[in-house]
Amino acid sequence: MPRTEHFIGLEWLRFLLAIYVVLFHTVHAYVEGEPTWLSELAGVGFFATSSFFVLSGFLLAHVYCRQGELREPARHFLGKRLANLYPLHLFSLLLTAIVLTIIAKLGIPPDDAKASLRYVVYDTNEELSGEARDALEYFMNNRELALNFVLQLFMLQAWNPLYLTFNPPLWSISTLFFFYLCFPLLAPRLMRLRHKGWWLLAIAALYLLPPLWAIQQDAYGIPVTGMLHRMPLLRLPEFLAGILLCGLFREWRAAGGQLGIAARLALAAFVLVSFLATVWLLKGERYWYFLLHNGLLLPAQLALVWLCALIATPRSAAVVGWSQRLGAASLPLFVLHVPVFILFSRSEKLLGVVSAECLEDWADCVAQAGELALTPAFYPLYLGLCIVVCVLVQERAVVPVRRFLLRRVLKV
Repeated sequence: MPRTEHFIGLEWLRFLLAIYVVLFHTVHAYVEGEPTWLSELAGVGFFATSSFFVLSGFLLAHVYCRQGELREPARHFLGKRLANLYPLHLFSLLLTAIVLTIIAKLGIPPDDAKASLRYVVYDTNEELSGEARDALEYFMNNRELALNFVLQLFMLQAWNPLYLTFNPPLWSISTLFFFYLCFPLLAPRLMRLRHKGWWLLAIAALYLLPPLWAIQQDAYGIPVTGMLHRMPLLRLPEFLAGILLCGLFREWRAAGGQLGIAARLALAAFVLVSFLATVWLLKGERYWYFLLHNGLLLPAQLALVWLCALIATPRSAAVVGWSQRLGAASLPLFVLHVPVFILFSRSEKLLGVVSAECLEDWADCVAQAGELALTPAFYPLYLGLCIVVCVLVQERAVVPVRRFLLRRVLKV
């Protein structure tokens, strides 16, 4: 079997997309108050997540599809995907439960009193404030907790359109798992299609139908927002578009396609302008969120993946090695950055007030920590620590467990 081409640019892309998601979920805690240019630029997390789904379709089609057929049995493909996702998913759940237990015991005000696996916030795009917004906060009862635990156990949590549970970013694992289940059935058929460009346009148009319906119905609340946000079936067009993009890329390369510097700069400008326009439009009417989140940015995301796929592999073995290591750590970054951030931020607050007096009056020490603002200068330290932790988790935990499962349990 010929060696699969390695796209160095796509390794860096998936790492940088994961870093952007980390910024999206955490940097606001360091730039509280009036919106700043940094918080605004870091506020379009769905652009990164959608790009990651497109990239996943592209890479899987590139690796596993040959002449319109899977290169190996579907059972082997699904076994590998499950062995890659599930241990990381369970580890993230366990880490989140431990972290929430710790910070609930500490009780640093004002929000850590709510720290619990039961605590959720309903997902809505309605314009709410004051008491109406407070009403979105909810503590699950025993039956709801058990149901959502079962959903998490089977990686089905993204199908809950009401709220995100436990470690919120884990919904992306659930959605990816659904994509993987669909891949053996749909990818070979998509790769065999003629006129892939027209099919790509059809998928892009189909993807826009749900948000257009929601806008027409003025349905910005529960459960429509949650469905558009993470429902795997509604997000599937992004993954399928990535598969078709891979097919188009192969055909273009086979036909001797070349992209000059001017064309590459034009593509990069299109992606950048689309991103900046999104930052600006999100300040306006609320319907822009639905449109941009579900389809309107798909052309820019496709262009981004295409552009990065064109990046030539450098001669430096060190650069290639680190691209692979950091690219492989992208999934741990997606699912572990929240518990790591909670531990880091609370530690920063406590270390800012710790003294001998804390041994005598711990409650007062905790209260002082709650009043202490996070220091922006420490944020790069958090990012660096998060990257190191996720690289180590991927290499020292995920990879060995995956090998064990494939050899001893799944027999793949």
